[in-house]
Amino acid sequence: MADYKARIEAEYEAIEEIISSFPPSAALTSISQLELAGVAALLHNFYNGIENVIKQLFLANNISIPEGASWHQELLILAVDKQILSQMISDELKRFLAFRHFFSHGYALALSPQRMQPLVADVSIVFEKFRKEIKKSIF
Repeated sequence: MADYKARIEAEYEAIEEIISSFPPSAALTSISQLELAGVAALLHNFYNGIENVIKQLFLANNISIPEGASWHQELLILAVDKQILSQMISDELKRFLAFRHFFSHGYALALSPQRMQPLVADVSIVFEKFRKEIKKSIF
């Protein structure tokens, strides 16, 4: 059982490293398209880390991880249903999920610094809120 806690802590370390790599959100309008794609990849990786934490909790609690085309959305819904996350943090994470979907299925040249700025500005705050809620579920 304690093994999943170590995996969650490893995810937290990776997420913290990702967060420390972001430029200030105001700088997004002045960086190159290639650098903007790098920031987009960091946002994508941030959300993947969030999902990895949730999946570890599901596995530890014998909750089936959703499958199929909409499993990412279903993961958040189920996390709320199982009282792992509040609806409030789930709603905040949905913005990152929507960006993850756009980034995975779109083109890097279609990235908009103005649409990414709020996500970059909020990433640390959302992560801290997420972490506090997860702490209630594992410790």
